[in-house]
Amino acid sequence: MDELRLLEEKAKRLRETIAYHNRRYYENDAPEIEDFEYDRLLHELIELEEQYPFLAVEDSPTRRIGGKADAQFTPVEHRVVMESLQDAFSKEDVYDFDRRVREAVGDALYIVEPKIDGLSVSLEYENGVFVRGSTRGDGRTGEDITANLKTIRSIPMQLKTPLPFLEVRGEVYMKKEVFLALTEKQENEGEKPFKNPRNAAAGSLRQKDSRITRQRKLDIFVFNVQQADGETLTNHKQSLDFLNSLGFTTVPFYTPCKTINDALDEIDRIGQMRGTLSFDIDGAVIKVNDFSARQKLGSTSKYPRWALAFKYPPEEKETTLLDIEINVGRTGVLTPTGVFEPTLLAGSTVSRATLHNQDFIAEKDIRIGDTVIIRKAGDIIPEVRAVIRHAEGSIPYEMPKLCPSCGAPTVREADEAAIRCVNPDCPSQLLRTLIHFCSRDAMDMEGMGEAVLAVFVEKGLVKTADDLFHLNKVDIAAIDRMGEKSAENLLAAAEKAKGNDLSRLLFALGIRHIGQKAAALLSKHFGSMEALMDASAEEIASIDGFGSIMAESVVDFFSLDASKRLIEKLNASGVNMRSLSETIDERFSGQTFVLTGTLSRFTRKEASDLIEKFGGKTASSVSKKTTFVLAGEDAGSKLRKATELGVRVLSEAEFETMIQ
Repeated sequence: MDELRLLEEKAKRLRETIAYHNRRYYENDAPEIEDFEYDRLLHELIELEEQYPFLAVEDSPTRRIGGKADAQFTPVEHRVVMESLQDAFSKEDVYDFDRRVREAVGDALYIVEPKIDGLSVSLEYENGVFVRGSTRGDGRTGEDITANLKTIRSIPMQLKTPLPFLEVRGEVYMKKEVFLALTEKQENEGEKPFKNPRNAAAGSLRQKDSRITRQRKLDIFVFNVQQADGETLTNHKQSLDFLNSLGFTTVPFYTPCKTINDALDEIDRIGQMRGTLSFDIDGAVIKVNDFSARQKLGSTSKYPRWALAFKYPPEEKETTLLDIEINVGRTGVLTPTGVFEPTLLAGSTVSRATLHNQDFIAEKDIRIGDTVIIRKAGDIIPEVRAVIRHAEGSIPYEMPKLCPSCGAPTVREADEAAIRCVNPDCPSQLLRTLIHFCSRDAMDMEGMGEAVLAVFVEKGLVKTADDLFHLNKVDIAAIDRMGEKSAENLLAAAEKAKGNDLSRLLFALGIRHIGQKAAALLSKHFGSMEALMDASAEEIASIDGFGSIMAESVVDFFSLDASKRLIEKLNASGVNMRSLSETIDERFSGQTFVLTGTLSRFTRKEASDLIEKFGGKTASSVSKKTTFVLAGEDAGSKLRKATELGVRVLSEAEFETMIQ
């Protein structure tokens, strides 16, 4: 009985662990373990259930595909199930697969292709026109993400040869170079970067705003015909050739193999080249080519019996940590980067890797001179997996107390892992600070984009935000591709910005934790920059919608000598330091509105401004404290939440009546 209880507990523990990592991977796009480690856990549970069938419960993760449809998108029922693949980790697993195939259908021709590491989707076409796209979800029900898929240029909107109906399956992915540029941008802006390209692709496809998806430059490889009316296909290679002829980008290479040993040779070849590919793969797939043989082989409750996914283990190497360099990003975050003895790893030479933050360094006890094991997370980003041994006489590493760029003290807030330089004059932050200062939601200085500001910084024309208001027409006109007209437009934009409301200036200053709404609240509550700078943290925290962390961040910012100097200069330059907000009356005082859906009579900003002019405020999420939900067309989860909580929902007509 004790042995039985131990087996049940082990199976239960494995199911719970796998279910947890399923949620992190499929639904949150934030995995905590590598795919190879996850696959090992699943394989262990499969073997346990096969050896002891009584342990296999109905909802075991071995019997279902990992994801589920997200509530924020419309569910899509898949007429053809989008199955997962059984994994193999050794040649013995591959030989077992071949034996089962030959026992069922005799000798078979195999197709071996790379296993793209992305998000599996279905694309549907009617009369040659793309009409719907969806995620795999749990294999039977996915999410309608048509609008986001339309932003991917490699998906044809119209086929070269129209068919009455066609459904294909593909893998949406992000190229390595695009992923690296995205994570660099996220780190520079103090955001948590995506862990790997697969999660970046998944997170990008699940955006509610398709414009964000478009910016992420996603791609797709199509690898399977799910349904086809008007075309008879008999084997896999023929179907891939057919998809190519229609205008799809199929998997880049698919190799016919007459024997299982030929297939293993091709798997080895793909494994050796994976580091040189422009996209991420996590294995190779072996498929029976003939469709009639596939039909005889059939499927289990989760996997097709005619295909197998061979998973590559992550490559790891030993090297020496030579130094730790500190970089300062736009928001002042200090990021430690390890400098290593150059080492060939997964197809490229690695000499640098981010060490993330002080907590990561302390957890692994990383010291300069250590012998460490490095690998590429997702076969792309180098990372330190473990320390093998410390160098003689080494000491624990501590992040600098002073900013290496400007010498100002660094700070670490209680709820954050990041250490920051909060000096607004820090040279390492200058360009990104200026870009934010001039942006549309801040000072709205038209024409002052990244390229223009970069030239101003490079030529020494701008060293602080205040310098933007003292630019010289002759200096600007002398710059390549500029001229008198461009100079006049830029100077006019700067002059116009001087008259902005105080709230815009407060947001433009880039104070930690202070977004547009918080800046508007500060402007309205204190009325002037002088009054705000004299306020205590307690006074600021008393504003409805503020907390102690936000309040302390404001006080800390204005306590810096550099901040005081900048405000003095801006004031002397004629930049407005007072609130211009107009309160018509207080009819919405104490009331909170949430806006959802597409408004036809107002923009969201116009509606928010009106609510604030009548003394109310807006929030981004629905709760019991919400007074009204203003709902436009295609309102989604917020409308459902309002109905569940009994919050009053307003139409635009009702809202117009309230503000008359």
